[in-house]
Amino acid sequence: MRFESSLSLIGNTPLIHLSRIYRGPGRLFGKAEFIQPGGSVKDRAALQIVRDAHASGKLHRGQGIVEMTSGNMGAGLAIVANVYGHKFTAVMSAGNSPARAAMLRGLGAEVMLAPQVDGEPGRVTGNDIAAAIEQAQILSAETGDFYVDQFHNPSSIKAHFHGTGPEIVRDLNTISAFVAAAGSGGTFVGVSQYLKQQNRDIVCAVVEPKGAEVLSGKPLLQPRHNMQGIGYGIALPHWKENLADHYLSVSSEQAEMFRKRLACEEGLYVGYSAAANVCASIALMESGHLGKSPVVATILCDSGLKY
Repeated sequence: MRFESSLSLIGNTPLIHLSRIYRGPGRLFGKAEFIQPGGSVKDRAALQIVRDAHASGKLHRGQGIVEMTSGNMGAGLAIVANVYGHKFTAVMSAGNSPARAAMLRGLGAEVMLAPQVDGEPGRVTGNDIAAAIEQAQILSAETGDFYVDQFHNPSSIKAHFHGTGPEIVRDLNTISAFVAAAGSGGTFVGVSQYLKQQNRDIVCAVVEPKGAEVLSGKPLLQPRHNMQGIGYGIALPHWKENLADHYLSVSSEQAEMFRKRLACEEGLYVGYSAAANVCASIALMESGHLGKSPVVATILCDSGLKY
C-alpha cells in the first residue's frame, strides 16, 4: 500500500466491535477516528474545508489559515495546511489541554492562547470559546488570513455526509442507531442526514454533558465539565433539531469512568467525548428503545494522548 501524502490517511477509519465493554444483547461499534494523522474526527472536516476553500477561490496559494479551536480541528488544519503549503495559526482558550497546544506547536502551527472568561483549566465554557473566536476573527481581519469558522462552515457537514456516514453504512449490514456528541455539530448533523436519507427508521441520538444540555432545551446549569470540544452551552449554527430522535446526557464522572474502562477493557485510550459517546450508547441500548438486539455505531472522537 502506497500513499502520496499524509492526507490519504484521513477517512476510511475502521469500526471496532466494543464487545468487552458491552456484552449485549445487540452490538456496539466505535468508529476509530483517533487513528487519523491529527488524532481526531476533525481531520475530516479540516481536509474538506481547505479543499472547498481552494475550489471556491476563498483560499489561495501563500495565504495563511487561522481558526479558533479546542485543539482537534487545529491539529487537522495544521496537517492539511502543511501539505498544501499554508501557514496555520490556531487560537485556543487557555483552558484547553496543554497537550493539545504542544501537539499543534509540534506540527509547526503558531498557537495563540485566549485568556479564559469564566472557565478553569481543563474546563472551557461557551464564554471562553466566544472570546477565542473574537480573537481569531480580529487576527484574520488584520492579516488577511483565511478564517475557517468551523461553527458556520458547511464543509464540516459535507465531510461527514459524504465520508463518515457512507463508511458506516458500508461496513455494517444493518444499523439501528447512531450516537454522537455535538461540538460544532458537523459530525452529528452530517452523518445523521446521510443515515436518515438511507433509512428514516435509524435512530440518531445526540450526547451532551450533564448540566449543559442546551440542545435539548434545558437551561445551562454546568458550563464547566471535562468533555473538551463539546457541550459549550451555546447555540450551534449547524444544528438541525429534526435529526435528533433522542437527547442523552453524561456526567463528568461517567465520562472519566468510561474513559478508564475503554482503556482497560478494550485497549482503547481515547478522550472524554469518546467515552461519553460510549457511555450514552450503552444507556440507550439498555433502555429498550432500540428493541431486543440493536446494532449501534458511535464515534471514538480522539486520542487520550491529547489530555
